[in-house]
Amino acid sequence: MGHSHSHDHGHSHGHHHHHTNNKKALFISFLFITAFMVIEIIGGIFTNSLALLSDAGHMFSDAFALGLSLFAFKLSEKVANGEKTFGYKRFEILAAFINGISLIAISLYIFWEAYHRFLEPPNVSGTMLWIAVIGFIVNIIVALILMFSGDTEDNLNMRSALLHVLGDLLGSVGAIVAGILILLFDWNIADPIASIIVAILILISGYRVTKDSIHILMEGTPDNLSFEELESRLVQLDGVVGIHDLHAWTITSNFPAFSCHMVVSENTDRDMILKQAAKLLHDEFSIHHSTIQIEGIHANIEKDEDCCN
Repeated sequence: MGHSHSHDHGHSHGHHHHHTNNKKALFISFLFITAFMVIEIIGGIFTNSLALLSDAGHMFSDAFALGLSLFAFKLSEKVANGEKTFGYKRFEILAAFINGISLIAISLYIFWEAYHRFLEPPNVSGTMLWIAVIGFIVNIIVALILMFSGDTEDNLNMRSALLHVLGDLLGSVGAIVAGILILLFDWNIADPIASIIVAILILISGYRVTKDSIHILMEGTPDNLSFEELESRLVQLDGVVGIHDLHAWTITSNFPAFSCHMVVSENTDRDMILKQAAKLLHDEFSIHHSTIQIEGIHANIEKDEDCCN
Protein backbone atom coordinates (compact mmCIF):
# COMPACT_ATOMS: atom_id res chain seq x y z
CA MET A 1 0.00 0.00 0.00
CA GLY A 2 1.34 3.42 -0.94
CA HIS A 3 0.67 6.91 0.32
CA SER A 4 1.55 10.34 -0.98
CA HIS A 5 1.23 13.82 0.47
CA SER A 6 2.03 16.77 -1.78
CA HIS A 7 2.64 20.43 -0.89
CA ASP A 8 3.71 23.22 -3.23
CA HIS A 9 6.08 25.71 -1.58
CA GLY A 10 5.94 28.19 -4.45
CA HIS A 11 2.20 28.38 -3.92
CA SER A 12 2.81 29.05 -0.22
CA HIS A 13 5.08 32.00 -1.00
CA GLY A 14 2.53 33.43 -3.42
CA HIS A 15 -0.20 32.99 -0.84
CA HIS A 16 1.93 34.80 1.76
CA HIS A 17 2.45 37.73 -0.63
CA HIS A 18 -1.33 38.09 -1.19
CA HIS A 19 -1.82 37.63 2.55
CA THR A 20 0.43 40.61 3.40
CA ASN A 21 -1.18 42.85 0.77
CA ASN A 22 -4.64 41.91 2.01
CA LYS A 23 -3.75 42.89 5.59
CA LYS A 24 -2.37 46.28 4.51
CA ALA A 25 -5.42 47.01 2.36
CA LEU A 26 -7.80 46.04 5.16
CA PHE A 27 -6.00 48.12 7.78
CA ILE A 28 -5.96 51.31 5.67
CA SER A 29 -9.59 50.78 4.69
CA PHE A 30 -10.55 50.21 8.34
CA LEU A 31 -9.08 53.59 9.31
CA PHE A 32 -10.94 55.42 6.51
CA ILE A 33 -14.28 53.77 7.25
CA THR A 34 -14.12 54.20 11.03
CA ALA A 35 -13.25 57.89 10.78
CA PHE A 36 -16.12 58.70 8.43
CA MET A 37 -18.58 56.48 10.30
CA VAL A 38 -18.45 58.88 13.26
CA ILE A 39 -19.10 61.88 10.98
CA GLU A 40 -22.01 60.17 9.23
CA ILE A 41 -23.73 59.06 12.44
CA ILE A 42 -23.61 62.62 13.80
CA GLY A 43 -24.82 63.99 10.47
CA GLY A 44 -27.67 61.48 10.25
CA ILE A 45 -28.92 62.42 13.71
CA PHE A 46 -28.80 66.17 13.06
CA THR A 47 -30.43 65.93 9.59
CA ASN A 48 -33.00 63.29 10.61
CA SER A 49 -32.17 61.19 7.54
CA LEU A 50 -32.85 57.44 7.53
CA ALA A 51 -30.89 57.08 4.28
CA LEU A 52 -27.91 58.67 6.00
CA LEU A 53 -28.36 56.77 9.27
CA SER A 54 -28.84 53.46 7.47
CA ASP A 55 -25.71 54.26 5.50
CA ALA A 56 -23.93 55.06 8.78
CA GLY A 57 -25.22 51.77 10.22
CA HIS A 58 -23.77 50.00 7.25
CA MET A 59 -20.55 51.96 7.76
CA PHE A 60 -20.43 50.53 11.27
CA SER A 61 -20.89 47.05 9.87
CA ASP A 62 -18.14 47.85 7.35
CA ALA A 63 -15.76 48.80 10.15
CA PHE A 64 -16.71 45.59 11.98
CA ALA A 65 -16.39 43.52 8.78
CA LEU A 66 -13.00 44.98 7.89
CA GLY A 67 -11.78 44.55 11.47
CA LEU A 68 -13.02 40.95 11.55
CA SER A 69 -11.41 40.16 8.19
CA LEU A 70 -8.14 41.68 9.39
CA PHE A 71 -8.32 39.65 12.60
CA ALA A 72 -9.00 36.51 10.54
CA PHE A 73 -5.83 37.08 8.49
CA LYS A 74 -3.80 37.62 11.66
CA LEU A 75 -5.26 34.51 13.29
CA SER A 76 -4.61 32.40 10.19
CA GLU A 77 -0.89 33.10 10.62
CA LYS A 78 -0.80 30.97 13.77
CA VAL A 79 1.18 27.79 13.29
CA ALA A 80 -0.66 24.48 12.99
CA ASN A 81 -0.65 22.26 16.07
CA GLY A 82 -1.93 18.92 17.29
CA GLU A 83 -5.44 20.28 17.81
CA LYS A 84 -5.60 22.47 14.67
CA THR A 85 -3.68 20.45 12.07
CA PHE A 86 -4.49 22.96 9.30
CA GLY A 87 -3.80 25.88 11.60
CA TYR A 88 -6.42 28.64 11.82
CA LYS A 89 -6.76 29.32 8.10
CA ARG A 90 -10.43 28.27 8.05
CA PHE A 91 -11.28 31.24 10.30
CA GLU A 92 -11.04 33.43 7.17
CA ILE A 93 -14.09 31.60 5.81
CA LEU A 94 -15.85 31.86 9.17
CA ALA A 95 -15.24 35.63 9.09
CA ALA A 96 -16.73 35.78 5.59
CA PHE A 97 -19.78 33.85 6.85
CA ILE A 98 -20.27 36.28 9.75
CA ASN A 99 -19.91 39.22 7.35
CA GLY A 100 -22.50 37.71 5.02
CA ILE A 101 -24.99 37.18 7.84
CA SER A 102 -24.46 40.74 9.07
CA LEU A 103 -25.18 42.09 5.57
CA ILE A 104 -28.50 40.22 5.54
CA ALA A 105 -29.36 41.45 9.05
CA ILE A 106 -28.58 45.06 8.13
CA SER A 107 -30.75 44.93 5.01
CA LEU A 108 -33.69 43.54 7.01
CA TYR A 109 -33.32 46.31 9.59
CA ILE A 110 -33.32 48.96 6.85
CA PHE A 111 -36.50 47.41 5.39
CA TRP A 112 -38.15 47.64 8.81
CA GLU A 113 -37.18 51.28 9.35
CA ALA A 114 -38.17 52.26 5.81
CA TYR A 115 -41.62 50.70 6.32
CA HIS A 116 -42.29 52.99 9.28
CA ARG A 117 -41.06 56.02 7.36
CA PHE A 118 -43.45 55.23 4.51
CA LEU A 119 -46.31 55.40 7.01
CA GLU A 120 -45.06 58.71 8.42
CA PRO A 121 -42.61 60.45 6.04
CA PRO A 122 -40.23 62.60 8.13
CA ASN A 123 -38.84 66.03 7.40
CA VAL A 124 -35.30 65.48 6.19
CA SER A 125 -32.66 68.21 6.02
CA GLY A 126 -30.97 68.81 2.67
CA THR A 127 -27.65 68.86 4.53
CA MET A 128 -27.71 65.07 4.22
CA LEU A 129 -26.74 65.53 0.56
CA TRP A 130 -23.33 66.97 1.34
CA ILE A 131 -22.56 64.37 3.99
CA ALA A 132 -23.62 61.64 1.57
CA VAL A 133 -21.29 63.06 -1.11
CA ILE A 134 -18.35 62.87 1.31
CA GLY A 135 -19.37 59.31 2.17
CA PHE A 136 -19.48 58.45 -1.52
CA ILE A 137 -15.90 59.72 -1.98
CA VAL A 138 -14.65 57.81 1.09
CA ASN A 139 -16.28 54.59 -0.13
CA ILE A 140 -14.80 55.02 -3.60
CA ILE A 141 -11.31 55.39 -2.08
CA VAL A 142 -11.74 52.35 0.18
CA ALA A 143 -13.20 50.21 -2.62
CA LEU A 144 -10.25 51.07 -4.88
CA ILE A 145 -7.78 50.24 -2.09
CA LEU A 146 -9.37 46.83 -1.57
CA MET A 147 -9.69 46.02 -5.28
CA PHE A 148 -6.21 47.06 -6.36
CA SER A 149 -4.20 46.22 -3.22
CA GLY A 150 -6.07 43.11 -2.05
CA ASP A 151 -7.04 39.76 -3.55
CA THR A 152 -10.80 40.35 -3.79
CA GLU A 153 -11.28 38.00 -6.74
CA ASP A 154 -10.14 34.71 -5.22
CA ASN A 155 -10.18 35.36 -1.47
CA LEU A 156 -13.67 35.00 0.00
CA ASN A 157 -12.73 36.86 3.18
CA MET A 158 -11.56 39.88 1.14
CA ARG A 159 -14.56 39.64 -1.16
CA SER A 160 -16.97 39.74 1.79
CA ALA A 161 -15.21 42.87 3.10
CA LEU A 162 -15.40 44.50 -0.35
CA LEU A 163 -19.11 43.68 -0.63
CA HIS A 164 -19.70 45.53 2.63
CA VAL A 165 -17.93 48.58 1.22
CA LEU A 166 -19.71 48.37 -2.16
CA GLY A 167 -23.03 48.07 -0.35
CA ASP A 168 -22.12 51.17 1.59
CA LEU A 169 -21.13 52.88 -1.65
CA LEU A 170 -24.60 52.16 -3.00
CA GLY A 171 -26.01 53.52 0.25
CA SER A 172 -24.17 56.78 -0.35
CA VAL A 173 -25.54 56.93 -3.91
CA GLY A 174 -29.06 56.36 -2.54
CA ALA A 175 -28.61 59.10 0.04
CA ILE A 176 -27.32 61.50 -2.65
CA VAL A 177 -30.30 60.82 -4.93
CA ALA A 178 -32.72 61.22 -2.02
CA GLY A 179 -30.99 64.46 -0.99
CA ILE A 180 -31.32 65.92 -4.51
CA LEU A 181 -35.02 65.03 -4.69
CA ILE A 182 -35.65 66.54 -1.28
CA LEU A 183 -33.79 69.75 -2.18
CA LEU A 184 -35.50 70.18 -5.56
CA PHE A 185 -39.00 68.85 -4.91
CA ASP A 186 -39.27 68.65 -1.13
CA TRP A 187 -40.04 64.95 -1.66
CA ASN A 188 -39.18 63.47 1.75
CA ILE A 189 -40.52 60.05 0.82
CA ALA A 190 -37.45 59.68 -1.42
CA ASP A 191 -35.48 58.95 1.77
CA PRO A 192 -37.14 55.58 2.59
CA ILE A 193 -37.39 54.69 -1.13
CA ALA A 194 -33.63 55.10 -1.55
CA SER A 195 -33.10 53.05 1.61
CA ILE A 196 -35.20 50.15 0.28
CA ILE A 197 -33.32 50.03 -3.04
CA VAL A 198 -30.00 49.95 -1.18
CA ALA A 199 -31.33 47.28 1.23
CA ILE A 200 -32.26 45.01 -1.70
CA LEU A 201 -28.76 45.27 -3.16
CA ILE A 202 -27.17 44.64 0.24
CA LEU A 203 -29.44 41.60 0.74
CA ILE A 204 -28.33 40.09 -2.58
CA SER A 205 -24.64 40.57 -1.73
CA GLY A 206 -25.14 39.13 1.76
CA TYR A 207 -26.92 36.07 0.38
CA ARG A 208 -24.16 35.34 -2.12
CA VAL A 209 -21.22 35.58 0.27
CA THR A 210 -23.13 33.59 2.93
CA LYS A 211 -23.95 30.87 0.41
CA ASP A 212 -20.31 30.65 -0.76
CA SER A 213 -18.94 30.50 2.79
CA ILE A 214 -21.46 27.81 3.83
CA HIS A 215 -20.43 25.76 0.78
CA ILE A 216 -16.79 25.86 1.93
CA LEU A 217 -17.64 25.19 5.58
CA MET A 218 -19.67 22.15 4.46
CA GLU A 219 -16.56 20.82 2.63
CA GLY A 220 -18.24 21.29 -0.76
CA THR A 221 -16.32 20.70 -3.98
CA PRO A 222 -14.69 23.99 -5.14
CA ASP A 223 -16.72 25.67 -7.87
CA ASN A 224 -13.77 25.68 -10.27
CA LEU A 225 -13.30 21.89 -10.00
CA SER A 226 -15.33 19.10 -11.56
CA PHE A 227 -15.63 15.94 -9.47
CA GLU A 228 -16.19 13.84 -12.61
CA GLU A 229 -13.30 15.41 -14.52
CA LEU A 230 -10.89 14.83 -11.63
CA GLU A 231 -11.80 11.15 -11.52
CA SER A 232 -11.68 10.79 -15.31
CA ARG A 233 -8.21 12.34 -15.66
CA LEU A 234 -6.68 10.26 -12.85
CA VAL A 235 -8.09 6.99 -14.24
CA GLN A 236 -6.39 7.76 -17.57
CA LEU A 237 -2.94 7.44 -15.97
CA ASP A 238 -1.09 4.27 -17.05
CA GLY A 239 -1.55 1.49 -14.52
CA VAL A 240 -4.55 3.02 -12.76
CA VAL A 241 -7.53 0.67 -12.65
CA GLY A 242 -9.96 2.74 -10.63
CA ILE A 243 -10.49 5.66 -8.25
CA HIS A 244 -12.75 5.73 -5.21
CA ASP A 245 -13.27 7.62 -1.96
CA LEU A 246 -12.42 10.81 -3.85
CA HIS A 247 -12.78 14.11 -1.98
CA ALA A 248 -12.08 17.68 -3.10
CA TRP A 249 -12.68 20.57 -0.73
CA THR A 250 -11.38 24.00 0.26
CA ILE A 251 -9.41 24.72 3.44
CA THR A 252 -9.58 28.47 2.85
CA SER A 253 -9.54 30.76 -0.19
CA ASN A 254 -6.85 29.72 -2.71
CA PHE A 255 -6.19 26.54 -0.71
CA PRO A 256 -7.99 23.57 -2.33
CA ALA A 257 -7.31 20.11 -0.97
CA PHE A 258 -7.74 16.66 -2.49
CA SER A 259 -7.65 13.03 -1.36
CA CYS A 260 -8.51 9.69 -2.95
CA HIS A 261 -7.81 5.97 -3.01
CA MET A 262 -6.22 4.80 -6.26
CA VAL A 263 -6.38 1.16 -7.36
CA VAL A 264 -3.44 0.14 -9.58
CA SER A 265 -2.55 -3.00 -11.53
CA GLU A 266 0.24 -5.40 -10.63
CA ASN A 267 3.85 -4.52 -11.39
CA THR A 268 2.97 -0.82 -11.48
CA ASP A 269 5.64 1.61 -10.29
CA ARG A 270 3.66 3.11 -7.43
CA ASP A 271 6.11 5.90 -6.71
CA MET A 272 5.92 6.99 -10.35
CA ILE A 273 2.11 6.86 -10.31
CA LEU A 274 2.04 9.06 -7.21
CA LYS A 275 4.36 11.61 -8.81
CA GLN A 276 2.32 11.64 -12.02
CA ALA A 277 -0.96 12.05 -10.13
CA ALA A 278 0.38 14.88 -7.96
CA LYS A 279 1.76 16.67 -11.05
CA LEU A 280 -1.53 16.26 -12.91
CA LEU A 281 -3.51 17.69 -9.99
CA HIS A 282 -1.05 20.58 -9.68
CA ASP A 283 -0.75 21.47 -13.38
CA GLU A 284 -4.32 20.91 -14.58
CA PHE A 285 -6.41 21.65 -11.51
CA SER A 286 -4.17 23.98 -9.42
CA ILE A 287 -4.43 21.60 -6.45
CA HIS A 288 -1.27 22.03 -4.36
CA HIS A 289 -2.32 19.90 -1.39
CA SER A 290 -3.13 16.29 -2.28
CA THR A 291 -3.18 13.00 -0.41
CA ILE A 292 -3.36 9.78 -2.45
CA GLN A 293 -3.50 6.23 -1.11
CA ILE A 294 -2.44 3.43 -3.47
CA GLU A 295 -4.14 0.02 -3.36
CA GLY A 296 -3.36 -3.16 -5.28
CA ILE A 297 -5.89 -4.56 -7.73
CA HIS A 298 -6.19 -7.74 -5.67
CA ALA A 299 -7.33 -5.87 -2.57
CA ASN A 300 -10.54 -7.25 -1.16
CA ILE A 301 -12.82 -4.73 -2.86
CA GLU A 302 -16.34 -5.45 -4.08
CA LYS A 303 -17.71 -3.36 -6.93
CA ASP A 304 -20.45 -1.69 -4.92
CA GLU A 305 -18.59 -1.62 -1.62
CA ASP A 306 -16.57 1.22 -0.19
CA CYS A 307 -13.19 -0.36 0.47
CA CYS A 308 -12.66 1.99 3.41
CA ASN A 309 -15.16 -0.04 5.40
